Amino acid sequence: MTTTVQTGAVQAPAAGPITGPGIYPNLAVEEYHAHRESLSSTGARTILKAPALFRHEQDHPQPRRAVFDFGTAAHKLVLGDGPELVAVDAGDWRTKAARAERDEVEAAGGIALLAADYDRVHDMADALRRHPIASAVFAPGAGRPEQSLFWTDRPTGVMRRARLDWLPYPRGGRLIVADYKTTVSASPEALARTVDTYGYHQQAAWYLDGVRALELGDESAVFLLVFQEKTAPYLITVVQLDLLTLRVGAAKNRRALQVYAECTASGRWPGYVSDDQPHFLSLPPWALARDTEEYL
Repeated sequence: MTTTVQTGAVQAPAAGPITGPGIYPNLAVEEYHAHRESLSSTGARTILKAPALFRHEQDHPQPRRAVFDFGTAAHKLVLGDGPELVAVDAGDWRTKAARAERDEVEAAGGIALLAADYDRVHDMADALRRHPIASAVFAPGAGRPEQSLFWTDRPTGVMRRARLDWLPYPRGGRLIVADYKTTVSASPEALARTVDTYGYHQQAAWYLDGVRALELGDESAVFLLVFQEKTAPYLITVVQLDLLTLRVGAAKNRRALQVYAECTASGRWPGYVSDDQPHFLSLPPWALARDTEEYL
């Protein structure tokens, strides 16, 4: 399905502390992630694995990792928003001096990158600016980066949230929401597996729910995933998920919202299976067929 790159109508954003549904354009990312009274797309995906995992992650947030720093740095250059990037003139982090400089940068709220990685994220941003679709959807001055959306899910009453990489300014036409992701391979075959593994079809359906709930876009709104490889020549593939894939994502989100509402009401956050009775387990079909033929 071909998509014309346009921007859609956007309502005036809300500001200040989180008091209810709306757009919070200046909300710090730490405040966004710390808001426990709402459910994010990432949280919904974790709940479907096991509600207990979701609750544990809420109660024990993990420190950031180097791989996240690299992705955040790439976002900073592509979207024009984020912490300051500082190049450390070192080949690795094994020396005491390099680690001390990294700690100093992080203490000031920035991201320290090895010199090679610093050059790499700049080369990635340059490659993106040469891509006809990616450069258009993330065009400087065409929208605002890192916009936090909060809205109420009508069937469950759960407060939902999403943090859009990019929200276009109103210019007529349909709203196109784009999300930037770095990846090992941007080949369509690899990306199909990536979408399934990380639940990006759930994220797409979740974000579209948000823009529609806040009347930022109608049923014609589109969600694009902009994947870029992390190694030269930093190839880019822009993906629009088909309708059936989005329906599956929306259905999984609906299940997650129901489970979240039930767990919140009961105070019980079960593991992979119900804690009330044993789980009836069979061998995988291939193993059962193999051993049945051999031993029965």
